[in-house]
Amino acid sequence: MLYPIDNGIREVKDLSGIWNFRVDERDEGKKQQWYSQKLEQTMPMAVPASYNDITTEASIRDHIGDVWYERSFYIPASWSDRRIILRVGSATHHAVMWVNGQEAARHKGGFLPFEADITDQIVRGAENRVTIAVNNELDWTCLPSGEIKTYEDAEGRYPEGYKTQETFFDFYNYSGLHRPVKLYTTPKNYIRDITVTTAIQGTSGIVQYQCEISGKHSKVVVRLMDAEGNQVGETEGIHGQLTVEQAKLWEPGRGYLYSLAVETFNEQGQIEDCYQQPVGIRTVRVEGKQFFINNKPFYFKGFGKHEDSDARGRGLDEAINLKDFNLLKWIGANSFRTAHYPYSEELMRLADREGLVVIDEVPAVGMCFWSETNTVFREDRVNEKTLSHHLQAIQDMIARDKNHPCVVMWSIANEAATNEEAAVPYFTKVVEVTRKQDPSRPITIVQTMWPSVDRIGGLVDVICINKYFGWYSDHGKLSLIERHMDRELLGWYERYGKPVIISEYGADTIAGFHQIPPVAFSEEFQSEYLNEFHKSFDKHDFVIGEHVWAFADFATKQGLTRVIGNRKGIFTRQRQPKAAAFKLQQRWKSEHPKW
Repeated sequence: MLYPIDNGIREVKDLSGIWNFRVDERDEGKKQQWYSQKLEQTMPMAVPASYNDITTEASIRDHIGDVWYERSFYIPASWSDRRIILRVGSATHHAVMWVNGQEAARHKGGFLPFEADITDQIVRGAENRVTIAVNNELDWTCLPSGEIKTYEDAEGRYPEGYKTQETFFDFYNYSGLHRPVKLYTTPKNYIRDITVTTAIQGTSGIVQYQCEISGKHSKVVVRLMDAEGNQVGETEGIHGQLTVEQAKLWEPGRGYLYSLAVETFNEQGQIEDCYQQPVGIRTVRVEGKQFFINNKPFYFKGFGKHEDSDARGRGLDEAINLKDFNLLKWIGANSFRTAHYPYSEELMRLADREGLVVIDEVPAVGMCFWSETNTVFREDRVNEKTLSHHLQAIQDMIARDKNHPCVVMWSIANEAATNEEAAVPYFTKVVEVTRKQDPSRPITIVQTMWPSVDRIGGLVDVICINKYFGWYSDHGKLSLIERHMDRELLGWYERYGKPVIISEYGADTIAGFHQIPPVAFSEEFQSEYLNEFHKSFDKHDFVIGEHVWAFADFATKQGLTRVIGNRKGIFTRQRQPKAAAFKLQQRWKSEHPKW
């Protein structure tokens, strides 16, 4: 799926801003066809943003079910005789979209875009109206997974119709239109998609491309431009390759980008459509105990993180993205994982530009109860419907992110019950579809089980593990961390013989809490805690990365173990450093055998 761009042929109109908004308190909007006319009894709501933290009402923050968004727009006169596409960057987690009262699209999945051709639904020269019903309910057919719990209480302890959303993941179920809603145009005969892969031969870069063109065309011209705007290659056809002599490679910390300009021409020799696709020339592979980028061993230094900030929630915030990237560079990080869902396209494009390496993760989180007796992969929980949605999410994520040089690996799930027998056919199918969709990148699954009970590690290329010794087990016992971590790492490597990334390790820390000797929740404890893990990592040559959990404090549902959110951040939610940030900076910016 191509990202909407402005150029000499295509135009984009951003509908971000203040929309009309209404909470569907009694689940009656669809039955009463609220989309058939202008919404009534509305309040203003920002798009993109989560709606949960913007008002002062707990009933809105905690609402389960539909909410409604609406705004009007006009089509410029210059858009005559053009295809007009309405695109939603994300809607968490289910959405139905109407234009002028006519249904235009339905979508399931809260972290990937969807769009509709509305050319025949709009009225030119007059006001048009887009209405979107967004539903945040999660069940076992969704990613992430969840359950709606209803209360039938004869004793009257709960109000009639009372329900709660049960989630099995540790981040707040922010809801709404989290990414921009855009109108864009294409010609009637247009470039539908472009797929780019790259290779390196000596000092030359090889750019292979495949175009999908809709409608008739007489010629396709493809030009490759360097970052300075100089043409470095040209060819014709819907597929082919270009060779760049003395190529400048996309490398960690140096995100050099070329531009692949694709142009289509009609029978009269006139240009019909064009699209400029950023291209980073780089290779990735896993071999033996190492991960290679451009044939150089790469060690992952960075974080798991969230799209999460004050007031805006999970909504796109370009300023926050820039701040985060500046902090990542300041601390010496070179990578992050999109825990636990695909992040915004805008952030991915920024990672391309800034040279930050990304492990891209599908939103398969919450598929584990950490119990040998309470199974997850069974008919009434994770089943064929879940798998169908999982495969669709994988395919959509790859379709969106396949051309990003920053993406070096696909993560197919986080902390699933990989000890269960039924998980084997499930993830065998997920891996099969992922490899077929994109054979150019390695695959991982983020594990939490012990290696002795895991059944899935043989399917993937890299072992990622989340471990919290000294926190969720042997709480506060810093002296045991190195010993436990050594056993864990050796267990994984001895079983599968594959390189290992520690994709999560961390301790909740309240900024400003200090104590010597260190105790849990103090800043001193967090620093010593990380140091004990690092002693283990540095011993083992098959360890190829460390991602601290988490980059910054983030919102979670209320709970006895959460003090207004998860406090494992190295930075506060306001992006201010805790003491451990300086310890990590010292480690990651030092001379070290692993990097």
